Amino acid sequence: MWTDMLVVIGRIFTILPILLFITIFMGRRAIGELPVFDFLIVLTLGSVVGADIADPNIKHIHTVVAIIFIAILEKIIARLRLSQKVGHYLTFSPIVVIQDGELMEANMRKIRYSMDSILVMLRQNNVFNLKEVELAIIEANGQLSVFKKAAQSTPVRADFSMQQSNTTPIAFPIIIDGKVYKQVLEQLGVDEDWLKQALIAKGVLNFNDVFYASLTKDLALYVSKKQTNVQLPPLYF
Repeated sequence: MWTDMLVVIGRIFTILPILLFITIFMGRRAIGELPVFDFLIVLTLGSVVGADIADPNIKHIHTVVAIIFIAILEKIIARLRLSQKVGHYLTFSPIVVIQDGELMEANMRKIRYSMDSILVMLRQNNVFNLKEVELAIIEANGQLSVFKKAAQSTPVRADFSMQQSNTTPIAFPIIIDGKVYKQVLEQLGVDEDWLKQALIAKGVLNFNDVFYASLTKDLALYVSKKQTNVQLPPLYF
């Protein structure tokens, strides 16, 4: 028993320096973000190292060889990924989810991102109203990149001399994928009848036709209808 424990402790002290060296060898890109293949590399390394540490019967040299060849494979794939033709098949492509303030429902469903997830990521980018967004892209690593409209972008020093305010009011979700949030309507002082009339004024006759709708405290209504066959150019940057 004590012999096995000493073997496990010895493996921990020998495997960590090897992992440190391999991580430095693979480069900061491998730990700074996790595209698909890098994610698989991390899972594989974790499995190999975990099995080696937990099971004294596994020969240590086999684990070391496996780690080295995993690192070499990662380097080869990283070089192949520099080629646009090959790299396209080794990771996800960026995809537009908002363009000129309009939600790209088909793209969101394609990558299986819910409206709630997009709203959370927008708030993390200090965006509380879709009208502020010129372009929003889900990157290959799953993060959301947001390009705000000119009037809503982060001000520079010269902008503080301007007298008028460009602040956009916070918009509260009232419909998501056809479901009406009555409690939000009540808090904003309106009801479903008011909402129906407001939607009709925008050419929407049924709640189920709405993918997303929001309302500000001054009752400015934003509506994004459900879409079909929206074609956008692919992104390769």
